[in-house]
Amino acid sequence: MPFLHGFRRIVLEYQPLVDELLGLLATPDTEKQSSLESPACLDSDRSQLSAVRRVLERETHSPFYQEGVSYALLKVTELGLVPAAEILLEFGADLSFEDPVTYYTPLHMAVLRNQPDAVELLVQHGADINRRDRIHESSPLDLASEEPERLPCLRRLLQLGADVNAADKNGKTALLHALASSDSGQIHNTDSIRLLLEGGADVRAATKDGDTVFTYVIYLLGEMAYSYTEEEAEDIERFCFRVTQLLLAHGANPSECPASESLTHFCLKSFKDYFPLLRFLLESGAAYNCSLHGPSCWSGFHIAFEHLCWHLSRFDDETYSSDLIQKDHSQDLILQCLLPRNKKLVPLEGLCSSLATAAWLPFLDTCFLVTCQRLATEPSPTQCCWFVLFFMGNRCRR
Repeated sequence: MPFLHGFRRIVLEYQPLVDELLGLLATPDTEKQSSLESPACLDSDRSQLSAVRRVLERETHSPFYQEGVSYALLKVTELGLVPAAEILLEFGADLSFEDPVTYYTPLHMAVLRNQPDAVELLVQHGADINRRDRIHESSPLDLASEEPERLPCLRRLLQLGADVNAADKNGKTALLHALASSDSGQIHNTDSIRLLLEGGADVRAATKDGDTVFTYVIYLLGEMAYSYTEEEAEDIERFCFRVTQLLLAHGANPSECPASESLTHFCLKSFKDYFPLLRFLLESGAAYNCSLHGPSCWSGFHIAFEHLCWHLSRFDDETYSSDLIQKDHSQDLILQCLLPRNKKLVPLEGLCSSLATAAWLPFLDTCFLVTCQRLATEPSPTQCCWFVLFFMGNRCRR
């Protein structure tokens, strides 16, 4: 394998020069040191830098000088030793040099170790800010977006002109990387997502496999069922809510097809678990049918009525009405239309236009207001269904 040959060359050929340079900076090799932030790693005085210059001048004509000085650049930028990196660049270090094992460049390594000053130095000296590594196809911006601890590097890269919408060969952008890296064990990436969106990240980006910005939100919500504690589930729900707010504020459409990629459809299918998020989506103007093909693709009315009729069918007598909003003549009428005595779901064709007629307007207004008041407390499944139906009815006739 190529990296094994490269690794042998480090040990046998140019590693001694790298060791000498790092030793002059009082910096042990990264694999041997316990902390990358020890005082010796954070500052190099003038005498140390002068000693580095003398070694470089002495070794300028050695057979493996170029590889050695370039690999040393990768190491010192990883440690954030900006003055030493400046000297190595002055003595011809190659900005495009790749680590023989990981194939990361110095810029990639600076981002991975969250060294924003080193990132700026490398870019100012000509490093390709959008370069992707050969193994993972990751750009520096992709790497910075994946961990909340790398937010300083993410901010610096955007300030330096990194392409926020550059995609890898599979169509994955930095925004999709940030969302994909958020899982049940990593749900603190909100600031990175916000920064990318404010920097112009395209909320319509999609991979070749069809993954969109909402694919990862839907996946994460599904993880709530497998959370170890109630606190973890609450953290996931809160993160998804905040991310959805950010995405909608920047023009994302949660109601597109296919249904499996629609956050609105996902929440409609699971009233009980995701009702607060569904309510936010509807109140924010999300379409309650497929926004591309209309109700023929998937229909919020159908989903909500299926839920409502299923919950009502569980009652053996007329007392089920006490679980709904206060009963009046208009509600009796709509229940008779929607749920006959055999309690089977009736055809829903033309229901939208029926709810939008003038005869239903007072009923919809009254029920919507009363239901919203009821939802100030913990809502029952039937109250959730009524809220969605009345809300969509009100939207339909506007």
